[in-house]
Amino acid sequence: MITPADDLPFELAEVWLRWVSADETPLGGLSTRYRERHRRYHTTAHLAHVLHDVEVLAAEESVTDAGSIVAAAFYHDAVYEPRYPANERASARLAKRDLAQIGWDEHRVGSVVTMIEATRDHLDPPNIDSSVLFDADLAILGAGPTDYEAYSKAVRAEYRHLDDEEWTTGRARVLRSFLDRNAIYATRAGGTRWEQAARRNLQTELDSLS
Repeated sequence: MITPADDLPFELAEVWLRWVSADETPLGGLSTRYRERHRRYHTTAHLAHVLHDVEVLAAEESVTDAGSIVAAAFYHDAVYEPRYPANERASARLAKRDLAQIGWDEHRVGSVVTMIEATRDHLDPPNIDSSVLFDADLAILGAGPTDYEAYSKAVRAEYRHLDDEEWTTGRARVLRSFLDRNAIYATRAGGTRWEQAARRNLQTELDSLS
């Protein structure tokens, strides 16, 4: 069993055991990654929220393989370096290696890889399983104003290598890209829960940047 020394919350280990594997070998490495010092938002707390929302949405949608969605959630931000343009691809490679080592078959591993790589721009999810992962990852956009503000500040801290002008320009572009979509969330359950609040939060932040 995972030990406290691994620094991964027990509830996350329980999710792994429930959905992914009885083999906990990869959890130590995942814990180390999600606790890297440069992270402010993409931490074990974010992982916990995504896993919770994956389980909730998967129970309401006709998913193909809930276990694969959970595995993809564990790895979707395993590699996270704001200066690096290929985090999703690197995270997918890590998932492919680890899941193969604990005995997952090639088809399920491939599904996980596809889901992780598709989170690069959160556009056009290829299937319902990817849609659930997308929406769980973006649930923070539809949080209450206080939590949303804390999220935006944490992301800004992760991009502290950018000056204010660079940050404002890039962040505004991201916010507009979401607001310009017909729907931010890909599942009916996600849209019902978060769409309206997400649009309010995104517009409020965009207005604050101008």
